Amino acid sequence: MAARRAALFQLFESLGIRTTTHEHEAVFTVAESRHVKESIPGGHTKNLFLKDKKGRLFLVVALGDAVIDLKRLHEVIGASGRLSFGSGELLEEVWGVKPGSVTPFGATADGEGRVTVVLDAAMLGHEVLNYHPLENTATTSISRDDLVVFLKATGHDPLILPVSADDCGPLRHAGLP
Repeated sequence: MAARRAALFQLFESLGIRTTTHEHEAVFTVAESRHVKESIPGGHTKNLFLKDKKGRLFLVVALGDAVIDLKRLHEVIGASGRLSFGSGELLEEVWGVKPGSVTPFGATADGEGRVTVVLDAAMLGHEVLNYHPLENTATTSISRDDLVVFLKATGHDPLILPVSADDCGPLRHAGLP
């Protein structure tokens, strides 16, 4: 994992993306990470690795405290039927991370573009966002604009959609690249 993490930071550098990384003890859930978040500014997030009835894969990225209606989410993101969580094995195979370390930065492992990345529009109200750098022993801060640049550079042009209950829609984020 150290080599993949180093490659991730090299990719950031080659794209002109500035990040800040904070090392900490391993955290596996949003609840466990609350004390870590207190010292790191910006929007803190959760990542849902999901699949639909046809086997299409999605990574839904939202603020950690966002309320997401999983029963209706498929309607918002254009999935075929109700969504279920992808298995840990599938997550590692396609996204290259273990459960508890899910992050949009896993896009570097998905060269085939199997995963559709969905960014919650409400999350993009934060200038700075925080994600694990492929492992849950650190948090990397990145600007929302640079997150989109990164995802596009990996072949994952993100869908920016109102997926949380507290979302007022994508129109206020029209200036994103």
